[in-house]
Amino acid sequence: MKILAFDSSGLVASVAVLEEERMIAEYTVNYKKTHSQTLLPMLDEVVKMTELDLHEIDAIAVAAGPGSFTGLRIGSATAKGLGLALDKPLVPVPTLEGLAFNLCGCPDVICPMMDARRKQVYTGLYTFVDGKMQVLKEQTACPVEEILEECNARGRKVVFLGDGVPVCRSIIEETVRVPYAFAPAHMSRQRAGAVGMRAFDYIRENKTETAAEHAPVYLRKSQAERELLAKGKTLE
Repeated sequence: MKILAFDSSGLVASVAVLEEERMIAEYTVNYKKTHSQTLLPMLDEVVKMTELDLHEIDAIAVAAGPGSFTGLRIGSATAKGLGLALDKPLVPVPTLEGLAFNLCGCPDVICPMMDARRKQVYTGLYTFVDGKMQVLKEQTACPVEEILEECNARGRKVVFLGDGVPVCRSIIEETVRVPYAFAPAHMSRQRAGAVGMRAFDYIRENKTETAAEHAPVYLRKSQAERELLAKGKTLE
């Protein structure tokens, strides 16, 4: 089983090719360029460096959301286009699960956070039991104080990661009353390799879809939609 994986849900752009026992390649960039500039050239470089025939892949995994509206659309369009062209199934991996999978095997409560603006974060709670991911709280958009109080209520050590952590660090330090830690830099942002590894679990559970069926999961309306709703209008 060979998977091509993408994550462009946040500030990071990442492409990976994986087999179940081996990550063949991963190209991850966290720099000031738009994903429309980086994702396809990164894929092209991975294909060239690994001499990959894209027809050999069995499925395409993609961070399905939530996250940046633009980033999710770019990742979704890339995955859908390849899925249609290659006639391959898509594996939509919830963004926060992919992010938490960076800490695969960690027995503590894992709390990934993405900055959702408007004093909110995209977040969820996860842990690993006997090497398998357990979802303690499904991904959601909420005020940061809400998820921190839930962490306190669980009474277990928490590991925080994601681009929401620097934004919310002072609130975390003031609010959290249980032992906690912050993931190191190489494990604290989105990685396509983690999305791909989580996708293997989804494939074993037959949780795939066709390219035509795939759509990003936003959890919240875009700013443009919120502004139109405030005026009593909707997007056409």
